Order: sequence, then C-alpha cells, then structure tokens
Amino acid sequence: MSDAVKVGFVAFSAAPRGVLVVFCDDALKVGEATRKALGKAADTIKRAAAANQFKGKSGSTLDIPAPEGNKAERLIVVGVGKAADIKEKDFLKFGGVTASKLNAASEAVTVIAELPEGAMQPDSVAAIASGLRLRAYKFDRYKTKKKDGENGALRADVSIAVEDVAAARKALAPASHVVDGVIIARELVNEPPNVLYPVEFARRASQLEKLGVNVEVLDVKAMKKLGMGALLGVAQGSTQPGRTVIMRWNGGKKGDQPVAFVGKGVCFDTGGISIKGAASMEDMKGDMGGAACVVGLMHALAARKAKVNAVGAIGLVENMPDGNAQRPGDIVTSMSGQTIEIINTDAEGRLVLADVLWYVAKKFKPKFMIDLATLTGAIMVALGTEYSGMFCNNDELAERLSKIGNETGERVWRMPLGPEYDKLIDSQFADMKNTGGRHGGSITAAQFLQRFVDNTPWAHLDVAGTAMGAPKTDINQSWGSGYGVRLLDRLVAEYYEATK
Repeated sequence: MSDAVKVGFVAFSAAPRGVLVVFCDDALKVGEATRKALGKAADTIKRAAAANQFKGKSGSTLDIPAPEGNKAERLIVVGVGKAADIKEKDFLKFGGVTASKLNAASEAVTVIAELPEGAMQPDSVAAIASGLRLRAYKFDRYKTKKKDGENGALRADVSIAVEDVAAARKALAPASHVVDGVIIARELVNEPPNVLYPVEFARRASQLEKLGVNVEVLDVKAMKKLGMGALLGVAQGSTQPGRTVIMRWNGGKKGDQPVAFVGKGVCFDTGGISIKGAASMEDMKGDMGGAACVVGLMHALAARKAKVNAVGAIGLVENMPDGNAQRPGDIVTSMSGQTIEIINTDAEGRLVLADVLWYVAKKFKPKFMIDLATLTGAIMVALGTEYSGMFCNNDELAERLSKIGNETGERVWRMPLGPEYDKLIDSQFADMKNTGGRHGGSITAAQFLQRFVDNTPWAHLDVAGTAMGAPKTDINQSWGSGYGVRLLDRLVAEYYEATK
C-alpha cells in the first residue's frame, strides 16, 4: 500500500519536534496544553492571524514559518470553528487538512490533540490520525519521472500529543484497519486494466486469507455448473476469463446468520457490442469500484476482528466486443432460472450482479445483502457526485444506511422502487430485458436487481458518481475514492456486531 505516514502518540508534556500543529476556535482560543507547547509563540498567532485574515473557521489554516519564541520549524494553526458545531466527521477533515499543509519531503510533525475547552476524546484523535493517512495517500507507482513542482507521496513521522496515550492507541487500532481497507479499495480502482484483470483481481482478494478470511474462487467451469449464464454472457467476449470470489469472515457466533456484501467487478467496460464512445473510455477501468469496496471492507472487518459473520462476494469480468461477445437480442438464463433478453450489452453490471446476488441469497441466507455497483450514468444525472443512490426493500436497513452515511460523510440518498417501473423492463421474448430505456434508468436497473434477491432484506448502492472520479475532498485526493468501506464498516460495528 502507498502509505508512508507513521503515526504515534506522546503525552502532552513531551517536547514538540519539527512542524508543530495546533487547533484554535473562531475566537483564536487554544487549550492549556497547546499554550504550554507554544510558549511565547502563542502571541504570534494573533498577530499572524490579523495579517492573514485568519478567523479560525472550520478547516481553515494559518502557516507560520519559524515562529518567534518556539523551536518549531513551522507552526500550523488549524481552525475548528465554533466548538459547539463540531461534528464527529470534522475530526477526519482536520486530519486531512493537516496533511495538506505538510511537505512531501520526510519531516517530523507534532500535533497537539486539544480543543480550546480541553483534550480531544480518543475516538476524535483516531479520526485525526485516519484523516492524515487518507489525505496523504497517492497513487504514483507508474511514474518514473516527476515534473517540476510535482510532489511525491507524503512521508511524515507524526507524533500526536494526547492526554491518555494508552486510550488513544486503543482507539486507533480498529480505525487504522479501516483506513487500510479504504486504501486497498483505492489501489484496486486506480490500477490500470492491463494489470488488474479478473484473474489478478481474484488473486489479490485471496490475500485476505492471511487475515483468516476464507476465500473461494469460482472459475468459468464452476460458474457454468452453477448456471451463472447472466455473468458468463458478459464475460464471454473477453480473452480474460471471468471469476466470482466468495470471501467469508466468521467472527461471530457459529451458526449466526451472516451479513452480506456484493460488488460489481467489471475490470474494464468497453460496452461490448453496444460499444461506448471513445471519449473518457479509459475511466472504465474503475467499473469495479463496488468490488474494490467489498474487498477493502472484508479486510477492515477481518483485521479488526469484527464480531460478526460476514460474506463478501464479487463478480469479476471484462466486457469486451470480440467475435464471441454476446449480442443485442441474445437471451441468457440466469442462475435463478429467470431468462433475460439482452437489449444493450452496455447494461452489463446488472447481469453480473444478478447471478452473484442469487448465489449469496440462496447459499448463505444472510440477514441482509448490500450490493455496490458503478451501475448507471443516470444516478449521476440525478444526484451528481455527492451522494450514492440507495434503493432498498427494507425501511430499517435504509434508515440505518442514511444515518451512518451522514455520520461518516459517505452519504446515500434513497431513491424509489415500485412495481410500476417493472413494466419498463418487461420483454416480449424473455422474463425480462436488461434495460428499460432512458427514463428512470437507475431505477429500472434497481428493479432488475430486485428480482434476484429472493426476498432477502437488500440495499443497492449505485456508486457511479462516488467510487471513481469524484471531486477531491479534504480526505481524498485520489481518483479512486475507496467509497463505501467506512460507511459499511460503521454500519456493521454499530448495528450488527455481537456485544463484547
């Protein structure tokens, strides 16, 4: 993993070294431990703030080189705004903002984890450390030369000064595993398609076995035996054979129903015979963002030893237009026995998910299934790149996802499902067709998927706008965002883990 920020903890009384980072509110107040660490430099802040029109707004920064009266090389002041308005996810942002002010060259950094009214809680400290690492991530392994002014990956040795070192370490341990999961997901999305094809993706997912995850890889022969005609229809146009990977983490009680996560893993999507335009087709290496999230999530759950039984399943294919590719007009038989008329070969992700959803529902009978897929451009027309579209057949699951989305910043917006939309995917030749046309495109895609969940509580997250190419944020500067790992890890932790 491309991650060179090392984070450790020291007591408030430890002498700061290197770059000093402190936090102030919108009245430019700092905490007691911060004031001690600053010494005479505390007075410099007000003078520099006036000169730079710094008002301590949330996420704003003030950079003071060689502050007078302090041995620090630089002093970075991060504004937190009004203390009463600080939300949990803001601490991630504060960590990200801090990382944005550090130089790419390796340096020592001391962060005083204190608000004006007192020491930060251990969970808040862990969030700052997580934000630092998430912002520092950079995917540049294929660059052999750097242009002038182009920074490499951030390398920093960060000491976070805290009130209780042991409590901070305890809080950081699970949080760091979740960050690792996000970075794994980002790496997978960022990889070029000539490097990350279905067999290689399956190999990387199999590395989870080191953490105690049971991984089973279904090859073409196994999928044919199971009757996965919908997934195999997509895969047949590529020289790269398809795979389905089933990952199982058994951290809960034996026999407890698992929770299940399913990811669309189209490692490259040309559109098949219904070929896409050339413009931006290179972005279709990211059409496996849902599968990447599931692998990152399973890493997080296993690494932090989540007390839950979880299944992660990903369907991996390339959608290519060779002489063996499926055609518009073909009819395929899914694993469920339902038949599908292919209207548009570029509506391929739902075909992949159809068989994997059915397999998971029937084999594991989970408490719920959540699928993630970069499924439709239509969801971006509706929601842009700020929210993922959520389609759900269970109100409790939908409410939980919405709440956790707002807490983590990985937000979802509930979209409608209804039998009226089914008419749009009725076929005169088969049980259904694989696209319902332009109107309500993301909804008809979800209606299609719903036919393969077998009455299991289920949510479909259309992450086309959030998993890749989304706007840069305080905690992500990467093309692949790793969206969904933090959301779903928190969902499991808050509602589905066995009590300790």
